[in-house]
Amino acid sequence: MAVDSLSPDWEFDRFDDGSQKIHTEVQVKNYEKFLEEYTAQLQGIEEALDDSVGDVWDFTLDPIALKLLPYEQSSLLELIKTDNKVLNKVITVYAALCCEVKKLKYEAETKFYNGLLYYGEGVSDTSVVEGESQIQMGHFISFLQELSCFVSRCFEVVVNMVHQLAALYNSNKSATKIIESTGVHFQTVYEHLGELLVLLITLDEIMENHATLKDHWKMYKRLLKSVHHNPAKFAIPEEKLKPFEKLLLKLEGQLLDSMIFQACVEQRFDDPGEGVSVSKNSAFAEEFAYNIRTIFANVESKLGEPSEIDQRDKYTGICGLFVLHFHIFRTVDKKIYKSLLDVCKKVPAVTLAANIIWFPDTFLTSKVPAAAKLMDKKSIQSIRSSRDAFLQQKAQTLMKDMQSYYIFVTSWMMKMESILSKEPKPDKLSEDLSNRCNIFVQGVLYAYSISTIIKTTMNMYMSMQRPMTKTSVKALCRLVELLKAVEHTFHRRSLVVADSVSHITQQLQSQALASISTAKKRVISDKKYSEQRLDVLSALVLAENTLNGPSTKERRLIVCLALSVGTQMKTFKDEELLPLQLVLKKLDLISELRERVRVQCDCSFLYWHRTVFPIYLDDLYENAVDASRIHYMFSALRDCVPTMLHAKHMESCDQLLECYDTEIMEILNVHLLDKLCKEIEKDLRLSVHTHLKLDDRNPFKVGMKDLAHFFSLKPIRFFNRFIDIKAYVTHYLDKTFYNLTTVALHDWATYSEMRNLATQRYGLVMTEAHLPSQTLEQGLDVLEIMRNIHVFVSRYLYNLNNQIFIERTSNNKHLNTINICHIANSIRTHGTGIMNTTVNFTYQFLRKKFYIFSQFMYDEHIKSRLIKDIRFFRETKDQTDQKYPFERAEKFNRGIRKLGLTPDGQSYLDQYRQLISQIGKVCLQCDGLCAHDSVRRAALLQQRYQVKHHLLLLHTKII
Repeated sequence: MAVDSLSPDWEFDRFDDGSQKIHTEVQVKNYEKFLEEYTAQLQGIEEALDDSVGDVWDFTLDPIALKLLPYEQSSLLELIKTDNKVLNKVITVYAALCCEVKKLKYEAETKFYNGLLYYGEGVSDTSVVEGESQIQMGHFISFLQELSCFVSRCFEVVVNMVHQLAALYNSNKSATKIIESTGVHFQTVYEHLGELLVLLITLDEIMENHATLKDHWKMYKRLLKSVHHNPAKFAIPEEKLKPFEKLLLKLEGQLLDSMIFQACVEQRFDDPGEGVSVSKNSAFAEEFAYNIRTIFANVESKLGEPSEIDQRDKYTGICGLFVLHFHIFRTVDKKIYKSLLDVCKKVPAVTLAANIIWFPDTFLTSKVPAAAKLMDKKSIQSIRSSRDAFLQQKAQTLMKDMQSYYIFVTSWMMKMESILSKEPKPDKLSEDLSNRCNIFVQGVLYAYSISTIIKTTMNMYMSMQRPMTKTSVKALCRLVELLKAVEHTFHRRSLVVADSVSHITQQLQSQALASISTAKKRVISDKKYSEQRLDVLSALVLAENTLNGPSTKERRLIVCLALSVGTQMKTFKDEELLPLQLVLKKLDLISELRERVRVQCDCSFLYWHRTVFPIYLDDLYENAVDASRIHYMFSALRDCVPTMLHAKHMESCDQLLECYDTEIMEILNVHLLDKLCKEIEKDLRLSVHTHLKLDDRNPFKVGMKDLAHFFSLKPIRFFNRFIDIKAYVTHYLDKTFYNLTTVALHDWATYSEMRNLATQRYGLVMTEAHLPSQTLEQGLDVLEIMRNIHVFVSRYLYNLNNQIFIERTSNNKHLNTINICHIANSIRTHGTGIMNTTVNFTYQFLRKKFYIFSQFMYDEHIKSRLIKDIRFFRETKDQTDQKYPFERAEKFNRGIRKLGLTPDGQSYLDQYRQLISQIGKVCLQCDGLCAHDSVRRAALLQQRYQVKHHLLLLHTKII
């Protein structure tokens, strides 16, 4: 059957009921909703990846990190290639030694400094148990062994550098000259040698100032003596103890006696076996002294100036080189020595690492005592007294410095935003790159100046044990914020900075190449060829070839070494050489921009000055207008975390991190969050209770703090948590209002009004309590009464008319009552199973009371008086109409009072009456409860009847 042959009659009637249109509209709306949600998600991702950043700023939150520092993948042998083979070898040797120094410096700064500095941290003084210090030192021994190997390596490198320099500048005429060294000054090599000596000086200073390490070392050695006397007890083979003791003695002599630098400079540098003469080499001695003078002249002119960037570190290296020169050649240049000491008046101290501060005058006088004797004692003493003067002056000018830098940094940030937000014009590209380069350099200079002020001031106060004023602390904390603001600005513009750095380095390299090319043409044009001129030409060619590539630290080092050779024989004119040196300095700075900013803005030293944090938070609370600056402070506090990861005295550094986290959070809670919660609650209460007579709250008279600024802050990232101040205060108020409403339900309206006011005034979105505004009176729970029956009988009285128990006194405005309805409610709540518990507690209590009752009745004083009165009553009952005379009762009462009174003035009879009343109340309470239990009622009524009968007889006897 063919389907196509269906007749039209079989088709259904076609009609449009509108259902298809409705279905289409529903699908379109669903699609629109999907597009809106998807657009919102894309917008969120775009904001997260945007180069702008909000108040919450943390490198760890960035999904992508930019590394601007270029890495060299070619070896030094591949980079240093010219036709002059001898020059190649010389440059290669010095470049390799300088690279080795940089590696040693990096290892010391990241690993060894931090490992030593954090030793003993993370363990509170109260929790130190016996043997804890020895365990820490046991973990630390392997680290000290690594440090010993590191120091030995540094010694070898120092000797090698001295030998290599001495071989080049040889005064022995019989020795073959490597290259013509007249006019060649490898200043870079001496600077690197100074950096290496600074490492050893820093290690000495850390050891010298580390009392905890020395104490633990003594305890550990004492423990080892105990082990030596009884090795079997500790399961240690005796043959291993002696080598271990020798190792400890070696470590102590090499490291812990603070003689690392001294041992280095006192090494034997003369090596007759290799034919290297050092101490008798007059040419080398003169070259050594010349480089010290040259480096010092460059450093001294920059110290204390706005353009200072790393001169203080170089000054420390110059002092180390001066001491090394003295120990090698045993000669003292009194003029340079005096000049080095004069700098101490301008720079009284230098921060070497974290909280380790170094006093150059103390160092020079102790390491070169021969020169110190030549100096006037008064001048040396005046230098030391200048430290106090420096601190006093710094305390007075600190606030002004902070205000000045506040203006400088904020204007610099505006310039950064302005310059980097503009699109560079093709016709003014060179000018735009120069402006960007200058603004980047200016930011690093500001960071260095601010960091120097903070570290020097804080560390000098701590080292000299001088108290710091609150004003100084606040100013220093503001400077810390400015320091992080500089880093913040660079980070926020990371994309533009990364793009600019590559273009700026190319521009600087082209300028340097143009200058070198001019000098090279000048050398080529001179037809008088000599070995010295060929060396100059080869050095210029090497510098050119090296600059034609990425601006890595190895290439820049080779350029500096090559120009040390290439600038002799007046190859460059004076007006050409200074711009070239400036371009190379800028190239160094821009190529290492991100690293320089990180180092200068690093605030890990704040770990050793945590005592300023509470003062900072108090100031922040009092001046809440700029509350957002707390983000910068927490960013500074987070800088301590990477350095803590190198702590080696524990099994894991997590304990140190946890201790630091706990300490900072406790300070934050006490000095800010809890105070903020209390103040907000107080303000809400006073605002709601304005109808009461309160203190004057006129803001024009008593002042006002706008704490609402704290609630506009984004959450603060610290360790693995976000500190949301708004959520913290909201939770506190929710909890407080809920708990207080449950205590007094009739106050629900007041707390509801306070919630609304918190929303209107502070923007706190609070949770509704959903508690009833009132409740039916359920009364006290009988089960609780029976469990505390002694409290019940002492605090409640019985109303015979209404047959209810009433509380005697109360601390609040209400008196609790207990009647038959409350007993019924308790039975409904707990069930009839409480009857057994009630009866047990009742009879246990009655047993105790009846025991006291019987003891009272059997007392001889009471019993004799009662027998006497009973005999009298029986004899006179007919005459007194079987009534006990009132006078006789008064006489009986007075007689009982003569037996003694309690501190509150009650007689034995009064206490007896209370005992009978308590027994009666217990029986009445039990009667009410058992009225709802038909099974036990009969037996209990009989027992109650017997008790009441005895009580009645006793009462009759007493009355």
